[in-house]
Amino acid sequence: MQFDRIRRREFITLASGAAIAWPLATRAQQSAMPVIGFLHSQSPDAFREQLRGFRQGLKEAGYIEGENVAIEYRFADNQMDQLSELAANLVRRRVDVIATAGGPASAFAAKSATATIPIVFATGDDPVRLGLVASLARPGGNLTGVSFLVTLLSAKRLEFLRALAPGVVRVAALVNPAEAANTEITLRDLEAAARTLGLHVQVLKADTDDEINAAFENIVRERPDALFAAATAFFVARRVQLTQLAAFHQLPAAYPIRDFVEVGGLMSYGVSAADAYHQVGIYTGRILKGAKPGDLPVVQPSKFELVINAQTARMLGLTVPQTLLVAADEVIK
Repeated sequence: MQFDRIRRREFITLASGAAIAWPLATRAQQSAMPVIGFLHSQSPDAFREQLRGFRQGLKEAGYIEGENVAIEYRFADNQMDQLSELAANLVRRRVDVIATAGGPASAFAAKSATATIPIVFATGDDPVRLGLVASLARPGGNLTGVSFLVTLLSAKRLEFLRALAPGVVRVAALVNPAEAANTEITLRDLEAAARTLGLHVQVLKADTDDEINAAFENIVRERPDALFAAATAFFVARRVQLTQLAAFHQLPAAYPIRDFVEVGGLMSYGVSAADAYHQVGIYTGRILKGAKPGDLPVVQPSKFELVINAQTARMLGLTVPQTLLVAADEVIK
């Protein structure tokens, strides 16, 4: 479809910095290459770093895009109702394996589209509870992948935020209502941690750019002391908007991954998204070599990273305590 061709061209331009023009002979050889379908719920500009990790994983498994493997990219640009058709398009394309990203919605779209083509997913939620796989050790069926466990780190992230901004009492928790399971687990753990720390949580919901702006209008009225952004692909895609609004309103904020801190966010605690997609690339390559997804255990991260933006802390009038400076995996100065 025309949409797919346009999105793929835009993505290659964004990811590579220039359009790739292959000789006609090389294009003709692509039909003999294995083809990976790549399905993402968001847009290409939110995925550059993760894509590098994915390609590195593929390379370690023996595959280099354009040389011995082709990749068909499909991006929904946060239009979730398009995921089913994009997944179906990849099935019609007869790709050899589908890698999904941008939350469980992409994985479910691919799962609904095919019961035979292998699928490698990346999700921040528990894939067993979601029903994507039968178990972590023996997924069964045609799916396996990586679970970031980001929804299970809310309590620790709140603790780090309180340590960095000890005057915080009221926290605005920004969640995405479109990801109901994610929201439920995040708020359950966040509110339990808040009670322990003596904090009050105010829940705000956003699933569009306008709703993010409306949430911050609410923040202006209610005057919370800090912001807690839930782990959701939509917020990652809107990380510049979120961090700029938090900075404008002088609001200390905690985020799920380092991508936010790299564009000016105060702090993050979570897994390395690039490392997670590196593993997605490895699994995708192993499946191309004949491994069955049902026999590949779902990967869970063993390393979590605390990243702090010291410049943002100074702008907010905060002093990063020595304990956090020592604990941090990286301090951006």
